[in-house]
Amino acid sequence: MFYEVEIEDIVRVPPVALEEDEEEAIRNILISSYTALSKKEIGMIITIKDIKEIDLGVIVPEDGGIYYRVRFTAITFKPEINEILYGIVSNITEFGAFINIGPLDGLVHVSQIMDDEVTISGKEAIVGKKTKNVLKLKDLVKARVISVSYKDILSLKVALTMKQPGLGKIEWLEKSTAKK
Repeated sequence: MFYEVEIEDIVRVPPVALEEDEEEAIRNILISSYTALSKKEIGMIITIKDIKEIDLGVIVPEDGGIYYRVRFTAITFKPEINEILYGIVSNITEFGAFINIGPLDGLVHVSQIMDDEVTISGKEAIVGKKTKNVLKLKDLVKARVISVSYKDILSLKVALTMKQPGLGKIEWLEKSTAKK
């Protein structure tokens, strides 16, 4: 799920950026410092939306930069357990399929792809032995978030399942609906 969050921090504007407009310099620093950062409380920061407030700068002795207390809003992506997401298969490996769910790829382990024993055809497809259902690169899928891990501030990992009713490759879901 996407959220808009408010953050307050102290930003150091280095001497080389002092020629820029104050707000523009701070915005550029916020974008380079915060984009793709992940925190359990707010999720992964996608972008800085706007700057709400900039306090007067403070100059620290023997430091050429100026420090500003800044309050800003950011757009974040925070996947929630049991959330249903649509995505596109971006990679197939011997242990599962990676699904692009927007700003990152989630993993569907081979045991969570379908209610069928599967074989992996190189890095191109995963095939159900009985159903003959095929999952390949660029397929559109519907998956459920089963775990979220914030290992460090630059690494958000999402595990997905497509094994439950109503989940899987969209084409499979359309076929099963048409049969009913």
